[in-house]
Amino acid sequence: MSQPPDFRFNSRLCLIVEDQAGNRDLLRDAVHTAFADVVVTEAGSLREARAAIVSQPWLALVDLGLPDGCGVALIRDIRTLSPQTLIVVATIYDDDQHLFDALAAGAGGYLLKGETPEAMCAYLRRLDSGEPPLSPSIARRLLGYFQAPERVEAANDDIILTGRETETLTLLARGMTIAEVASALALRPQTVAGYVKVIYQKLNVSSRAEATLKAVRRGLA
Repeated sequence: MSQPPDFRFNSRLCLIVEDQAGNRDLLRDAVHTAFADVVVTEAGSLREARAAIVSQPWLALVDLGLPDGCGVALIRDIRTLSPQTLIVVATIYDDDQHLFDALAAGAGGYLLKGETPEAMCAYLRRLDSGEPPLSPSIARRLLGYFQAPERVEAANDDIILTGRETETLTLLARGMTIAEVASALALRPQTVAGYVKVIYQKLNVSSRAEATLKAVRRGLA
């Protein structure tokens, strides 16, 4: 997706992307409480959200489990169309896979829907001071991951990837699917899948989330 030439960043607009009406209400109330002067617009699907992001909102609250696709793809679209937009995930998913995929795609915060309205509001207010809104369990997960001794040791490895493997890892870390990587590199999806298997073996990882962290440590993402 290319950058539209005439759209202007809207510093008073917040986009809420959530398919459940009750959750949209809770998020809307939290936003209005945290930022009294912000205008809220809403989308209940990936398709609706993609149409809405052309207004380049100041803030986007994005659910990851949308009825017509994954919110991670939307995060990448927002990063392309409106790089100034602050993107905060609001989701039920608290696992490494969703967390690191969302952060790698460009999310600047990660909140769990189980938070109280008061807590959600307080976390969002951190944006005013440049702090990333993170639910406590998510912050602990991030700290625990990077502080684990085996992770620290692995960060200093000297495993060499080929040029094509490096390209593949870089695109994977951007949140692309195997099909999208294949298209970008003009390769067959089966070929890319083979590269991914080799990359996982070389880096001693078993998930995209772990591969993304390896890419970050190598300066590829």
